[in-house]
Amino acid sequence: MLELLAPAGNAERLDTALYFGADAVYLAYKDFGLRAFADNFDLEGLKNAVNKCHSLDKKVYVTLNVFARNEDFAAMTELVDNLELIRPDGVLVSDLGVLSLVKSHAPSVDIHLSTQANLTNVYAAKEYVKMGVKRLVMARELSLGEIRAIRDGIGDTAQIEAFVHGAMCMSYSGRCLLSNYLTGRRSNHGECAQSCRWEYALVEKTRAGEYMPVEEDARGSYILNSKDLNMIKHIDLLAEAGVDSLKIEGRMKTAYYVASVVGAYRRAIDLYEKNPDSFVLPKEIEDDLDKPGHREYCTGFYFPYKTDNESYSTSKPVQKYDFIASVLSSFDGGAVVEMRNRFRVGDELEVLSPNAYHNSKIVVGRMEDENGAEILDALKVQQKVRLYTSVPLKAGDFLRKKADLIQ
Repeated sequence: MLELLAPAGNAERLDTALYFGADAVYLAYKDFGLRAFADNFDLEGLKNAVNKCHSLDKKVYVTLNVFARNEDFAAMTELVDNLELIRPDGVLVSDLGVLSLVKSHAPSVDIHLSTQANLTNVYAAKEYVKMGVKRLVMARELSLGEIRAIRDGIGDTAQIEAFVHGAMCMSYSGRCLLSNYLTGRRSNHGECAQSCRWEYALVEKTRAGEYMPVEEDARGSYILNSKDLNMIKHIDLLAEAGVDSLKIEGRMKTAYYVASVVGAYRRAIDLYEKNPDSFVLPKEIEDDLDKPGHREYCTGFYFPYKTDNESYSTSKPVQKYDFIASVLSSFDGGAVVEMRNRFRVGDELEVLSPNAYHNSKIVVGRMEDENGAEILDALKVQQKVRLYTSVPLKAGDFLRKKADLIQ
């Protein structure tokens, strides 16, 4: 069975990923992961996350994939000693020194090779397996055929994991120094400023202030700005290539984003596994991925000779639906929701849920505030609202609305 692997940048997104159907999550300690500006987890948070996942028969992997410097190893050793006690299902590493540290200080924890290690061939894959690596995360530059060749070469000696959705780095497997050079923030130590997505133009040295766009476009040029990856229509081909785990990028994304993407891939994988020989993605599932914020989509490097991976017009994401409210609890005839964007009586909201009533429509009628007073307009930030509806909403669901209807 295919594993659906989701990002968990904090406890809220962890809960969301699990509720919407992730089989496993990946997360980071407050140091040593490649998303230093996510909320991340302290030791107690890691312990709680692992216990929660295991109680639900889910798996959790901890990222330890920074390009480590000498001074990192004292604190990292203490962390790895604690991981041996906390017992996550895997630790992602990109550095041979860190790999050795995990083997010696946390022998009960499986080692996963991060995509940052740039695994691009079967010969390296075999060597990593000899070192004790149990899962290989493919470099994003590989085609489906190249992944199949690695699978054939290693057999069932290790699992294969591959990214299927989310933001892509314009540099080779994320090895980039733009952020370091332009901002002093270390891109491979979790501090990337995403300098590649800024607007660039050419300037001739003796003509200060005369900016020449590389593309003939008045808005500028985003020559380093990659599109977002989206492989949901090709789950069958990924499985045929020997991929075990489908990984969604996004530890810096919102819970609404996690819910939208994890929910869509969960439904797609379930459909595929019911009938692998005739998988065709329904349009309503494909459309669900257009609703949260995202850049233009592409299929990355999975299909040779496709070269439409850069977006030249803008680095800003588009979002067709806005996150309106999260469902906190339900009562007979309605639900208590927490407002995230303004909504009013008469608005049509859409339900985002892992349950059968997903995509149901709710026309807002009766609403009450926390004191039971009837209201017509939910406009206070994070206001708790009693929303009356016949849709059987559950805690963890989300409500969204077409973005052009927000006033």
